[in-house]
Amino acid sequence: MATYTLPELPYDYAALEPVINPQIIELHHDKHHAAYVKGANDTLEQLEEARDKGAWGAINGLQKNLAFHLSGHILHSIYWHNMTGDGGGEPLAADGVGDLADAIAESFGSYAGFKSQLTKAAATTQGSGWGVLAYEPVSGKLIVEQVYDHQGNVGQGSVPILVFDAWEHAFYLQYKNQKVDFIEAMWQVVNWQDVAKRYAAAKERADVLLLAP
Repeated sequence: MATYTLPELPYDYAALEPVINPQIIELHHDKHHAAYVKGANDTLEQLEEARDKGAWGAINGLQKNLAFHLSGHILHSIYWHNMTGDGGGEPLAADGVGDLADAIAESFGSYAGFKSQLTKAAATTQGSGWGVLAYEPVSGKLIVEQVYDHQGNVGQGSVPILVFDAWEHAFYLQYKNQKVDFIEAMWQVVNWQDVAKRYAAAKERADVLLLAP
């Protein structure tokens, strides 16, 4: 039995129009995300075979493949739930996400400052990657990370709570090479309720992580 499975979308393909068209959502989820799930499972099988045979000539490549595909699966699984057709705007206490709003203000000085930093981080990621808002458990604050591919340039122990996919497959059919326009449009579909739940869960689990002194 496979260790990882492709999650179902929490909405239909057309739910995020006009920000993301149905064709992109279908291809992105059913093809690209599915490929990361398959890649992770295939790599686990190859590692099992390597253990059984004691054949470790390909260990470096296998470990890299596992990190790549597993991180791709995890980030995409967050990505789908981070978006909603009824989203967007600024997180506000009146909408029940006051703790998240306060954390953003404390960590970045203001919502505007946070929005600008995450937008720039996602839009200027070299090659393929992500812009990520993450909970950093050592400081207890939120940080923005610029993730290369799916797994590079990440602060260890940080927990992603909001992710912007900046790979070309996330936008090219609709936005062509205008990645900046896609990232700007993404703010219209952010599901702050989901982000707030992830923030609360990350804070609750922080004390069970091995933290630096």
